[in-house]
Amino acid sequence: MAKKIDNLPEVFLSTRGTSTDVSRRAKAGIARKLGPKLYTRNMIDAPENIVSRNLWPIIAMLMPGAVVSHRTALENRAAPDGSVFLSAAYPRQIKLPGVTLRQVKGKGPVEGDMPYMGSLYLASRPRAFLENLLPSRGRKASPKSVGRKEVERRLADVLRLSGEAALNQLRDQARAIAPKLGLREQFETLDALIGALLGSRRSNLSAPSARAYAAGEPYDPNRLAVFENLFAALRSGSWSRRSDRADRPPAFYNAAFFDAYFSNYIEGSEFPVDDALRIVFDEEIPPDRPEDAHDVLGTYRLVGSQDEMRRLPKDFEEFLTLLRQRHGVIMESRRDKLPGQFKTRNNQAGSTLFVEPALVVGTLRQGFGMYQALAEPFVRALFVMFLVAEVHPFMDGNGRMARVMMNADLIAGGESRIIIPTVYRNEYIGSLKLLTNSLNPAAFIRVMDEAQRFVHAIDFSDLGRARRFLEEHNAFKDPAEDIKLTMPADDGVGVP
Repeated sequence: MAKKIDNLPEVFLSTRGTSTDVSRRAKAGIARKLGPKLYTRNMIDAPENIVSRNLWPIIAMLMPGAVVSHRTALENRAAPDGSVFLSAAYPRQIKLPGVTLRQVKGKGPVEGDMPYMGSLYLASRPRAFLENLLPSRGRKASPKSVGRKEVERRLADVLRLSGEAALNQLRDQARAIAPKLGLREQFETLDALIGALLGSRRSNLSAPSARAYAAGEPYDPNRLAVFENLFAALRSGSWSRRSDRADRPPAFYNAAFFDAYFSNYIEGSEFPVDDALRIVFDEEIPPDRPEDAHDVLGTYRLVGSQDEMRRLPKDFEEFLTLLRQRHGVIMESRRDKLPGQFKTRNNQAGSTLFVEPALVVGTLRQGFGMYQALAEPFVRALFVMFLVAEVHPFMDGNGRMARVMMNADLIAGGESRIIIPTVYRNEYIGSLKLLTNSLNPAAFIRVMDEAQRFVHAIDFSDLGRARRFLEEHNAFKDPAEDIKLTMPADDGVGVP
């Protein structure tokens, strides 16, 4: 019998055949009880950890035939207080370390519910939506239903990720099973919510993303979390100002040249500096690379215009107009990239998939509302730069557009522009990815602050002298050569 017990998994049920030996081992301290007839051979780890990693096999052993239902079926995890909800012929409750299994009286499996973990069933998504529209009694423990507002948000996610056909299919499936579940009233609510999202019916929606769909301007809610983290970090910080020392000709035009040069180089429009100088100042377009040359020249026409770089949007419509107009200038020679028009299909960089075309305007509007609430030029510049880069509203030219918008805020606010030298590309791109993927804005803010500090140290009044400074500090080096940008001596300003 000992050998039989030893061969059992980490967590097991005591049966008639093993109960005597299990009890003896528990008394001897080589097995311990976790719940009713539930034991573990693990005498080292905390009981909560053992239950957590074996949760679904445990539920399958203790509640065979039950349906994983209500909020658990929708969230696919235990509620914040550790509750797991299931439906079966009678109610019962089993408390385990860190988890409470709450079986409510309800229907067994119906059409669409799937077998799960051998002896359980998992409620279909239509059933889960219907059950989560049920009212929940007020109590300290987590309610069995997530409530209407969360259902609205999740329906908006279905529409955003899978489209109208998927939402209509969900409604049809819910219609078929609602009578069997006794949830006709909940189906009427669900039907009204879906109709409101699709614009075919009127309903009082409360979830922001659902209301945006009903208003005809949906947005990407996942991006809002990223924007909010950056906004909070920028708004709570203290920022010293680096006054613009290149605000008058010829320094302004020389700084603008390097701005346009590096902004294009980082995106792949690579020219030797002397060739770029001829493109910008002599409009000498190399016949073998006319489009790349026009990208550099178009960018310079924006960042080299004192009037243009002091134009800031007063409202959202003007913001959209500025984006389209400036993009049209940069991408003028690339008609296939739809200059001045928002993208018609989604784009990505590596594994990062940007905002869907249908969500571009709505997502920009949500971010613009945060941008308007920022006061200092530096923080406004960083926020608008990231907003445009993260949404990626155009087929191409988004990085250049983001940096143009950033430097317009800085120059209009009397601060030094930010330029990303070629050798600093990895730090710049890495900080953007960290903010997007990990919601961590610290590296992005630090990298941009260092870039501004570097630019602020350059004397742009003489083009040759500025070029030599950049060369001496490795600005033109390829980051693949494992060479770093050498920073000038501390200028005494910046982030405290």
